[in-house]
Amino acid sequence: MATYNKHNQFIEDVMHGVHNFTATTGDAITAYLTNTLPTAANSVLADLTAPVSTNLSTRVFPAGTRTSGQTTGTYTLLLPDLVLTASGAVADFRYVGVYNDTPAGPVDPLVCWWDYGSTVTGMDSPDTFTIDFTTSTFTAS
Repeated sequence: MATYNKHNQFIEDVMHGVHNFTATTGDAITAYLTNTLPTAANSVLADLTAPVSTNLSTRVFPAGTRTSGQTTGTYTLLLPDLVLTASGAVADFRYVGVYNDTPAGPVDPLVCWWDYGSTVTGMDSPDTFTIDFTTSTFTAS
């Protein structure tokens, strides 16, 4: 099972109105993949070393397919599973995260990431990789 980790800047960005995660009109929540360990101190996509995106299908979770809300002060965002399809050779990755591709400032703010425990290797057309968000995507409290 993948291990959840939060980018620290995310909480400040939420409080400053950077993110809109509403189900039907929200921002472009997008998956990122990397083989270099992200850190909690990373705040935008440009902080990451070599994020993987070449030869992959869309990494955006469409608005209307996600749900969110709070219960007793804990906010939960649920994203649907996302199947990524290779259209050629895809670089190895171990970490899968989420960033917001909509804001103009900061550009591409990071939200969180999961450590899959080992490197995913050998993806090539038409291989697929499913980002499984079966239970909860992430919570903030």
